Formats: sequence, C-alpha cells, structure tokens
Amino acid sequence: MADYDYDLLVIGAGPAGEAAAMAATKSEMTVGVIDAQSDLGGNCTHKGTIPSKALRHVVKQVINYRKQPEMLHLNSFNTITYPAVLQAAKSIIPRKVAMHKAYFMRNRIHVHSGLAHFTSANSVAVEYQDSPTDNITAKHILIATGSRPYRPSNIDFNHPRIYDSDTILRMAHTPRTLVIYGAGVIGCEYASIFSGLGIKVDLINNRDSLLSFLDTEITDALSYHLRNKGVLVRHGEQFDSVDATAEMVTVHLKSGKRIKADALLWCNGRSGNTEDLQLGNAGLEANSRGQVEVDDEYRTVQPSIYAAGDVVGWPSLASASYDQGRAVVDSITNQQVRKVTDAPTGIYTLPEISSVGKTEAELTAAKVPYEVGRAFFKDTARAQISGDEVGMLKILFHLDTQEILGIHCFGAEAAEIVHIGQAIMNQTGEANNINYFTNTTFNYPTMAEAYRVAALNGLNRLKRQ
Repeated sequence: MADYDYDLLVIGAGPAGEAAAMAATKSEMTVGVIDAQSDLGGNCTHKGTIPSKALRHVVKQVINYRKQPEMLHLNSFNTITYPAVLQAAKSIIPRKVAMHKAYFMRNRIHVHSGLAHFTSANSVAVEYQDSPTDNITAKHILIATGSRPYRPSNIDFNHPRIYDSDTILRMAHTPRTLVIYGAGVIGCEYASIFSGLGIKVDLINNRDSLLSFLDTEITDALSYHLRNKGVLVRHGEQFDSVDATAEMVTVHLKSGKRIKADALLWCNGRSGNTEDLQLGNAGLEANSRGQVEVDDEYRTVQPSIYAAGDVVGWPSLASASYDQGRAVVDSITNQQVRKVTDAPTGIYTLPEISSVGKTEAELTAAKVPYEVGRAFFKDTARAQISGDEVGMLKILFHLDTQEILGIHCFGAEAAEIVHIGQAIMNQTGEANNINYFTNTTFNYPTMAEAYRVAALNGLNRLKRQ
C-alpha cells in the first residue's frame, strides 16, 4: 500500500458507493469516499427515492384522511397545499443523513467533501470549497456518481413553471393543473401523487401503453386507476416545444395538440453524472446519456476502475445499486460475483406495483406452457379490514412442473408482498413450487394470505383441465 492512499476510492456516496465502501472496509481494505455533498446519502436520499416516496406516503395519508365521512369538506384541491405536504415529507431526510454519517464514522471511512475528476486511471483530484485541490491515489476506483433528470436544450428549466423530478421537490405553489411529460416509472408515480391531491394531471406518454415492461394485466389496472383519479393519459404523443408565461405553460405536441396547464413536470429520461469527471484522463468515455459501460463484474475497460448504480444504466434501482456496490468488492477480492439481473420491480404509484420474474407476454413468446393463479385483495379479510381492497396478486407457474415463473402484484404493500414469492422462486429444484403456498399456514388475517388464495386458484384451473 505504499504506492496508494487507498485500496478502494469511491466517487459518490449514494446506495452503490455506500454499499461498496462498507463491504470493502469489512474486507479490511482501506477506503476513501468522495462526494460533492457534505450531507451524505447521494441523490437517493436528497432528490430521488427517499423524498419522492416520503411525499407519496404523506399524500396517501391525505387520501385516507379525506375518505372519512366527517372530512368530506376537505375534498377541494386547495385545502391541503403541495408545499405543506412536501414539508412534511422532507422531515425524513435529516434522519437519513445522520444515519449515513454514523455508518461512515463507525467504520472509519474517510469522506472527502468536494468535486472529483480523474487525473489518471489510479488517481483523482478533489476540489474543495475552502482548501487547495487534493490528489488522491487508489489501487481501485469505483464510479458511483448516480444520475440526474435528462434536460433537453430547448426547454428553459429556469422558468418558475417548468420542473424536472429534482426541482419539483422545491415547488413553492399548488398548481390547479399539471402536465407531466414522460410516462415511465417516475412520471406515473408523480401522476399518482398529484392526482391524489386533487390536481388535474395530463400524463403524456410517447409510447403506446404505460410501463410496457410490466405484465399487461397490471398496466391495465394502473391505467384504470389513474383515469379514475382524473389523470388524462395521452398515448403515442411526441414533444415538440413549450411556451411558458408568468401565468401558464403550453406544451406543443407533434400531433398538433396544445396542452395548457399551470406547470410542466418533465420526466423523460435520466443522464449519468459523469460530465465533470474528466473520464478521458483515465482512458474512459461515457455514452450519449453519460453512462459508463461495464462488464459482468462492473469493471470498465480500465482494470482498476469500476462503475455501479444509476451511472451504468439499467435497472437504475436503489435496491440493485446496493447489490452492485457489494458485487464490485467481491470482484476486487476475487470472490464469486453476482451480476444483478433479478431485482424485483417496485413502482410507488397509488396503489403501488411490484413484480419479479416473467410476464405472460414473455412466457407466451418463449412458448413456455404456464397457468395463472389470482387473488383479489377485495376478497381477503386483511384488505377488507384496512380498507385497501384495490389490487390483486398474480402467480404464473409452469403447467407441468408447477415451478413459479413470475409474481405480479398491484395494490397496497405490493413492494413488500412480492418478496414472499421472490424467496420461493429463488429456491432450487423442487423447492420452487406453487404447492409451497398451499402447504404453508399463513397468519390470518394478513395480506400474505393472498399467496394461498392465488395458489389454490391456479391449481384449481389445472384440475379443471
């Protein structure tokens, strides 16, 4: 180690960077972390996952509050303001920052708060705000700088009525109407959030259907419930231009439509945070979206440099980023590396969506014989008690072997419920079998009981055949 300051230098303290740093220090490696923010946690904590999901939770509480008969007078949109809801949601961020700082301090990981750029494949310069630039060397370097919203050059994001998914967390007014351009995961989540506050939303989708990577039955349910809450979904539309005044925003579509609203939220794509890293000094380059290409062990074309998290692109999930960060350390320490390809999907719309495994369309295209088991939440005691009766659990299993091939859930706590099915799917051999759910006693009443109901439903279909 005489030649290097650290065994591993991590650029970025989000999920991938933190996971790698913790795993490396447990492997008795010397670790340094560089992050532009003195408050740790990365964009996940400050601009992405944590604030948006906390905002969703508060809005869900507002919706449940308004359902009570004695609160019917709160159904006008302006009774509860967006800034007030946002302030309540942001209260979680300082707690998360304190937790991240405690992790780094407890593990004696040195954090450099500054801007980083490469000077070679084994060295990084750090520009501090109040002190001279430092040059740090490392045997291995991990790029974990995350991503940011993609911003087309022909849109003025400095205008007070135009936002992206970062700046919407600073919006200081409550719009009556909102245009969301981009109906991916982030766009659908914010459509749910704002419609939950009674704001009229136009959701512009440049594809033919919502979230086409999901099972069709699930996307149909999402479309229905968005429309039921007043969201106008416009499919197959392409953005042309936007005009913004002090009073309103007009979005011009290539179809000739002009959509007027109080504000525009742009949710069409993300870019990797690599533009300031001077990758060329390390013999690297990013693609047009600022992403870095890696192999199955998250190593770049430079053997000493790795990349993980949103900066490498798909699946761009905080959960996957944690696993990718740990995988980097496994590679460095010559352990078996698991490339993260089986992460469950978690989409925090209202109601939420989660899935793992194959969809019906994928199984049909692959000519895999399968059967379907369904449980509707409205038929379960726990959902009836809680009032969360919207939703369903769907199990896809092999027609002959009864192996579980996919789990798809739409409704309250879907992102939690899916993990039960995921755990069984991850078993090997005969242990992965839908009969597990019929042979297991579940607590009653619980949402987990839906697995027994869905399994029996599917097996009954087999018997009828």
